[in-house]
Amino acid sequence: MKLFYKPGACSFSPHIVLREAGVDFTLVKVDLMTKRLENGDDYFAINPKGQVPALQLDDGTLLTEGMAIVQYLADTVPDRQLLAPVGSITRYQTLSWLTWIATEFHKGFTPLFRPDTPEDYKPVARALLEKKLAYVNESLEGKQWIVGTRFSVADAYLFTVLRWAPHVGLNLDALSNITAYMARVEARQAVAAALAAERA
Repeated sequence: MKLFYKPGACSFSPHIVLREAGVDFTLVKVDLMTKRLENGDDYFAINPKGQVPALQLDDGTLLTEGMAIVQYLADTVPDRQLLAPVGSITRYQTLSWLTWIATEFHKGFTPLFRPDTPEDYKPVARALLEKKLAYVNESLEGKQWIVGTRFSVADAYLFTVLRWAPHVGLNLDALSNITAYMARVEARQAVAAALAAERA
């Protein structure tokens, strides 16, 4: 399999899940400004959406959208328990978190990364994110992971998005549940390996 990614972007979530799943894959870096791969190939020829992540399966099938990719990967290695079985409430609680992270939390950062966002809107965007960070911090009270007692695909995505906070002027120091959670996730072997690979 090939994961098309940009270092530090939302593609980091399936990157973590690939390593947690223990499957063979290669990383292919995408320049999202030029829509080119490292070898100069046109990324649009592979993924007409032009965004990351995209996962090319061994048979050439292309799967896009991080939420779909991580669910697919988790379901291919059920013994790794990255997503609870179909029919269990834990699965749907995990999918609920995945959806919230994608539609509410992740998208809340977008205006702060865009160069064309008016300066007077950025404090509004930060204030909205601070409320969401408080919600995450409260949700982690007394928990090791965001859903249940096992690291899941929702943790891979939550960790990915939380890492963006300092880059947009949001301080996590006072959010003790989040800071402890971030340390727990970073200590995982698969996460450390993904971080090292994207820094390379």
